[in-house]
Amino acid sequence: MTTFRRLLALTAGQRRWIAVGALLGFLAVGSNVALMAVSAFLISKAALISNVAEVALAITAVRVLAIGRAAFRYFERTVTHRATFAILADLRVRFFASIEPLAPARLATRRSGDLLTRIVGDIETLEDFYVRVVLPPIVAGLVTLFVAFGLGLLDVTLGLTLAAFLVASGIVLPLVARRLSRAPGATLIAGRGQFGAALVDEINGLADLVALDRAAAHRDRVVALGTELDVAGERLAMVRSVTSAASSTLAGLASVTVLAIGVGLVGTGRLDAVFLAAIPLVALASFEVIGPLAQSFGSWDTNKAAAGRGFELTDVQPEVAVRALATRSTTAPVFATAPGIEMRGLRFRYGPDEPYVIDGLDLSVAPGTSLAIVGPSGSGKSTIVNLLLRFWEYREGEIRIGGREIRHESAEDIRRLLGVVPQDVHLFDATIRDNLAVADADVTDERIEEACRLAQVHAFIETLPHGYETRIGENGVLLSGGERQRLAIARAIIKDAPVFILDEATANLDVETEAALLDSLAPFMAGRTTIVISHRTSVAARTDRQLILAG
Repeated sequence: MTTFRRLLALTAGQRRWIAVGALLGFLAVGSNVALMAVSAFLISKAALISNVAEVALAITAVRVLAIGRAAFRYFERTVTHRATFAILADLRVRFFASIEPLAPARLATRRSGDLLTRIVGDIETLEDFYVRVVLPPIVAGLVTLFVAFGLGLLDVTLGLTLAAFLVASGIVLPLVARRLSRAPGATLIAGRGQFGAALVDEINGLADLVALDRAAAHRDRVVALGTELDVAGERLAMVRSVTSAASSTLAGLASVTVLAIGVGLVGTGRLDAVFLAAIPLVALASFEVIGPLAQSFGSWDTNKAAAGRGFELTDVQPEVAVRALATRSTTAPVFATAPGIEMRGLRFRYGPDEPYVIDGLDLSVAPGTSLAIVGPSGSGKSTIVNLLLRFWEYREGEIRIGGREIRHESAEDIRRLLGVVPQDVHLFDATIRDNLAVADADVTDERIEEACRLAQVHAFIETLPHGYETRIGENGVLLSGGERQRLAIARAIIKDAPVFILDEATANLDVETEAALLDSLAPFMAGRTTIVISHRTSVAARTDRQLILAG
C-alpha cells in the first residue's frame, strides 16, 4: 500500500467531516466568484436602467452571497480543522500503540531525539496533509468546473480559455514546484530528526562534554546541522515565493485574456456588454482556489517524507510477537501462592550473527524460595531478567512460571507476575509520590509510606522540603544513585507481585546501608519467589541457593 493510501486510510473515522469540509470550501469560493460576477453585473446594469426594481434580484443576491461567503468560510475552517485534529490525535495514539511493543529490543539502537521528532514533529507535519494536500485539489477541481461552465454559458471560448489558465496554474505550475522542492523537503524532514537527536544528546551529556572540554566541538556540530536545516528551509521558501509570484502572474494574464476575448465578442454582438465587467473579475476570483495548489503539491513531498519516517518505525515487527488467541492460554495465569520458575536448555543470543549470551542454561527456583545469580559482567545475568519480562524472544529451550511456558502467555500477563528492580532505574520528572504510583495508580499514601520504610528511603524523603511531593528532576537527577535504587525497590514493593527480582539493586549502596535494606526486605521477600542478581557475595549469601554463571 502506498504512503498516500495509508494516510487516507487513517481518515476512516473522519471522512464524512472531510467531505463536508470540501463542500463548504467549494461553496465559500463559489460564493466569492458569484459575488464578483453579480456585483460587476449590478454596477453595469445600474448605469443603463432608470427603475431600481430591475436590479432588485441582483441586489439581494449580492447581500446573500456576501453573507454566505463569510459563513461558508467560517464553517469550512471549523469542520476541516476539527477533522484534522481528530485524525492527528488518533494518529498519535496509533503511533504510540505501534511502537510500545517494540520497546526495548527494537528501540535500543534508536536515538531518543530522533524518536521524539518522529512522534511530535513529523506527526505535526501531517497536519498539512488533510488541510493542504487532500482538500485543495478537490475544491479547485469543483471550482474550475463551476467557473468554466458559467463562462461557457456566455461563450465556449471564454470557458475553455479560463479553464486552460486554471489548469496551467493549478497543475503544471505545482508539478514544477514539487520537483524543485522535493530535495530540500526531504532534507528538511531527515535533518530535523538528526538535529533533534543531536540536541537531545548535547543536553543530556552537557556535564560530561564540559568536563571533557568538548562542548564547543559538539555545539559546532549542532550548529552545522541547524545551518543545513536553514538552507533547506530557505530553498523551500524560495520555491514557494517564485511559485506564488508565477501564479499571480498567470491570474493577471488570465484576466486580461478573457477580457480581450470578451471585448471581441461584444464587438461582434455575440455577448451583451453588461456582462463584460464580470468576466475578468470571475477569472481573478477563481484563482483564489488555485493558489493553495502549488503549496499542496510541495507539501505532499514533505508530508510523504514525514509519513515515511513514521511508517518505517511502525512497520517494524516486535521482537516478542503478540500471540494469536488460538496459540495462547484461554486464561491469564493466576496463582494462589508464589509460582516457581524453571528454565530448561535455554539458549539465547541478541542476533543471528552474535555469540550466545546464554547457552544451555538449566535453572530452577522453587515456589517461595530465593536464588542468587552471580557471575562476571557479560555472563547473561541481566539477560535472564529481560527474557522473563518478555523484552526479548528466546527461540531455543523453555522458560516456565508456575509450570506454564511463558511463550504461550500474553506478555502483559507475565509481567503482572513480576516485581522487578532493574539495574538501570528510570524515574520520571515528577514528584516522588507520582513516581511510586507508577506501580499502582490507586495506591494510598499509607501504602507508599510503608513501602518506603521497607526500602529504607522514608527517612530521607522526610528530610526533603516537600516530602513525597518533592520533584526529583528528569530521570531522578536530583537524587543520588542509592536513593534512586531504593525508590525503585519501593516501587516494586508497591506492585506486590508474587515474583520479586533484584538486578544489582544495591550496587550503589555502602555495605552498612545494604545490610539494613536486606534485613528490612526479608519479611517482604518471605513467601515470594525471589531472584537476586549481584556481584556481592554478602548479598548472595542471604538467598536459599546460588547459581554461578561463567563468563
